[in-house]
Amino acid sequence: MKAKAPAKKMTYQEFLAWCDEDTWAEWVDGEVIVLSPASNRHQDLCNFLAFLLRAYAEARGLGVIRTAPFSMHLLELKRAREPDILFIAAENLNRLKETHLEGPADLVVEIVSPESRLRDRGEKFAEYELAGVREYWIIDPDERRADFYVLGSDGRYERRRPDEAGIYRSEVIPGFWLQVGWLWREPLPPVLEVLKELNLI
Repeated sequence: MKAKAPAKKMTYQEFLAWCDEDTWAEWVDGEVIVLSPASNRHQDLCNFLAFLLRAYAEARGLGVIRTAPFSMHLLELKRAREPDILFIAAENLNRLKETHLEGPADLVVEIVSPESRLRDRGEKFAEYELAGVREYWIIDPDERRADFYVLGSDGRYERRRPDEAGIYRSEVIPGFWLQVGWLWREPLPPVLEVLKELNLI
């Protein structure tokens, strides 16, 4: 059952106290936005990508992965978003608190649902760019579309495209690559097969 958002504005600390680990909600300038439950396809994609990213980051000692619900507090923007997947590089682990990330993640992945499409491509795109999220992936399973953005030297996102073989190579997680076609397979590829391709087992 979808939780009911509080009627009054609250501080970020009040939001953290209100929002338990089973509630999926975001904090926007004092307002609480309760998000819709994720679909099976959304969950499958999120788990698949998070497993691959976590296995790779841990094997290489590059950082940590967190998945929603876990809050990313963007203090200057008065926002706390709950991206589907966060990567925090080893050199930025001081930002990782007990209940939230204080400041931008190094990589954010949002898996689009029909109700989140405008938010992921509009509000969140602008916020993540302004906050300094270095790499942003927008994965849309309904449209079979994956968009990858990397923060340029001017502080604006630059789109990066997969190569001719359909492989996208992350700029924030050194050496990590993704065959975009994997994301549209039903069922998704067995993770052990993918880990072999990534030379992790």
